[in-house]
Amino acid sequence: MKRPMRGIDTRLIHAGEPDPLIEGAVSMPIFQSSTFAYRGETDYHALRYIRLSNTPNHDALHRKLAAIENAEAALVLASGMAAITATLMTLMDTGDRMIAQDCLYGGTHDLMRHEFQRFGLGVDFVDGGAPETWPRALTPKTRAFHVETISNPLMRVADLRAAVSFAHAHGLIAIIDNTFASPINFRPAEAGFDLSIHSATKYLGGHSDIVAGAIIGRADLIGRISRTAARLGGSLDPHACFLMHRGMKTLGVRVRHQNQTAGAVARFLAGHAKVSRVNYPGLESHPDHARARELFDGCGGMLSFELRGGVGAADAFIANLTLPISAPSLGGVESLITRPATTSHSGMPREERDRAGISDGLIRLSIGLEAVDDLLEDLAAALEAC
Repeated sequence: MKRPMRGIDTRLIHAGEPDPLIEGAVSMPIFQSSTFAYRGETDYHALRYIRLSNTPNHDALHRKLAAIENAEAALVLASGMAAITATLMTLMDTGDRMIAQDCLYGGTHDLMRHEFQRFGLGVDFVDGGAPETWPRALTPKTRAFHVETISNPLMRVADLRAAVSFAHAHGLIAIIDNTFASPINFRPAEAGFDLSIHSATKYLGGHSDIVAGAIIGRADLIGRISRTAARLGGSLDPHACFLMHRGMKTLGVRVRHQNQTAGAVARFLAGHAKVSRVNYPGLESHPDHARARELFDGCGGMLSFELRGGVGAADAFIANLTLPISAPSLGGVESLITRPATTSHSGMPREERDRAGISDGLIRLSIGLEAVDDLLEDLAAALEAC
């Protein structure tokens, strides 16, 4: 009898699992083997080998990831940056260019701005919310269009439907980094994106104990990227696969809780006299609020804000908190807080940060699973002390 798996929470638990269960094990075992017996394969990439990302642990994750975003295929790699690098190195040849949203995660921005030049690749940055300007960035060598579902760290929401239409109208591959939204809030394949990329270190893993990346989308593209990734060598080890697999099963309940808490925190901060600005697409004051409500099932657990006292006030505020941990990264069960100018975007030149609107005093908060009343009490006390 076929299992009913229409709901994403059901797919998170059951999609991609071994059938029948391996020796009856309810949890996916860890296949801690670098190589597997030859079975008559005629294609090198069909051989079972960790670097080829096709061990039983990898395969189970690939099936589950594809199922939860309603996509054709998926690939897990050693980090989110490994996923982005393998993707772009597959889609672009020397002399090619791509279009990218102008406010991106710092590591992605640095890759495009600096490393691309070494390989003869180019990037043209555009305002993700101004489709009328995008044609000016097109060249005969443009191959892809890259956006983020919710931008890091200003929480902007690009015109995602226009991005897909524009990319496909001009023969480009539509790529989206879906890390901040997670598949609970947005499933890119359903909106027409060719590829969805995740830093699985964040919400997919969810427990701040692995570094991993994922690419989800069209099977033909995933197949090509898998071969590039095998040559670059950024494979995910089986134990990390196991931890990611385990973490994903609670993704739905975690993200929905974080959605709700982040909304309450954003509203509290927006009403506080010491806060000058709050960036959260769930707020009606956010410039992309209407778009977020139309596109997403939830607005995520990430927000950023600025205090009226600038950098000094921001540092004092962070130092006085007792629940959120001052640390980079995001998406775990514990709340994390940081100033992007000192962590995720520290490699971005100041003039580019200023142009993007990322001030030195900007604070980014990743909401965890703490009780909302406890978080609000802690935030209020830290604000009063700064």
